[in-house]
Amino acid sequence: MKKALSLLLSVILCIGLLSACGESKSGSVYWLNFKPESDEALQEVAKLYKEKTGVDVKVVTAASGTYGQTLTSEMDKSAPPTLFVVGNTNSVKDWADYALDLKDTPIAKELNTDAYNLYSADGKLVSIGYCFECYGIIVNPDLLEKAGHSVDEITNFATLKAVVEDIHSRAAELGFDAFSACDMDSSSSWRFTGHMVNLEYYYEERDSGSTWTECPAELKGTYVENYKNLYDLCINNSTQDPKTLATGGHDSEAEFKEGKAAFFVNGSWEYSAVSETVPNATMIPYYCGVEGEEKAGLNCGTENCWAINSKASEEDQKATMDFLVWCVTDAEASRILVDTFGAMPYKSAAESTNGFLAAANEYTNKGCYVMDWATNYQPGVDDYRAGLVSALNAYNADQTDANWETVRTAMIDGWAVQYQKQNQ
Repeated sequence: MKKALSLLLSVILCIGLLSACGESKSGSVYWLNFKPESDEALQEVAKLYKEKTGVDVKVVTAASGTYGQTLTSEMDKSAPPTLFVVGNTNSVKDWADYALDLKDTPIAKELNTDAYNLYSADGKLVSIGYCFECYGIIVNPDLLEKAGHSVDEITNFATLKAVVEDIHSRAAELGFDAFSACDMDSSSSWRFTGHMVNLEYYYEERDSGSTWTECPAELKGTYVENYKNLYDLCINNSTQDPKTLATGGHDSEAEFKEGKAAFFVNGSWEYSAVSETVPNATMIPYYCGVEGEEKAGLNCGTENCWAINSKASEEDQKATMDFLVWCVTDAEASRILVDTFGAMPYKSAAESTNGFLAAANEYTNKGCYVMDWATNYQPGVDDYRAGLVSALNAYNADQTDANWETVRTAMIDGWAVQYQKQNQ
């Protein structure tokens, strides 16, 4: 009896060992998301993938303006992100060693363009674009019509200024103002210190005769006054007093969606939300008084590029690669992603229905120049933008020439200071 029991236990043990040996360890995905406005959609996609494949996908969304700090913190943990964003050349320098070379990988083979990819100095494909976007000034044509104007009459800064100031002067009568809130808290300031400031960089880049391929050591400041033209127009013809912008708390998007403002400084990622209540919303360029700007188009580019963690286990790397390929080839998943991102540069991804990207294409088709995202070269981006926010807050509170000179210093001298820190 004892021998029979011993034999039975041995058989059970062998079966267990054989079963364990035959198991293939499956990986998981941890996506540290860069885009707060897409969190809900990404959580939906993660849940869908789990249901279809059984593979866990965790999506953690960094708060607006904190991605760099969050990524650094998360990478130090025992279970770091397997999928993260390396969106500009400065980030490539910081994170290339943590990025798998994506050249000739399954996800890279699904791309329909190389235009949004980032390479290291030694030719490694560090990250690949997962969406391209545009930004400028979002407009509610219906409110313009109520005020006796139209989008077509806005062709440069002078015409934009005339329309904006007329609406602001009659805000009480009309029931709406020109611009929605221009807050300087972390959830909003990037619209002015990361996006609108691009007009200074882009026009300097254009003056140089070629597109930047690396961060310039310094700026000339040729177009700071043009930035001031547009910035002043926004904050002084708005739903909110400039003196209240430092602390934030105003919902700029809601003001626009609820018909409280005719203009909203933002980008194509807002189309899904805005079109719910303003279905015919469109976008116009950053008109700022530059000569020949009648031929200006929208700011088009991306800082949204996927990188796979080279330090992750092989199982997690494969799981992440499989997940990405599914994201851009599965009809249901890519539809969800395209609807939140606007457009994805992949052969099998769903078609874009984003009206703001359509506006960008329309400007281009008319022969207008595209303002590329020279802003992606901002050195020491977090510290640089923080310096700009501080200077702009002082100016918002007291719009003196001296305070504007502080803004100029933060924008131009601050660039040189951060460049030197980054290249010591």
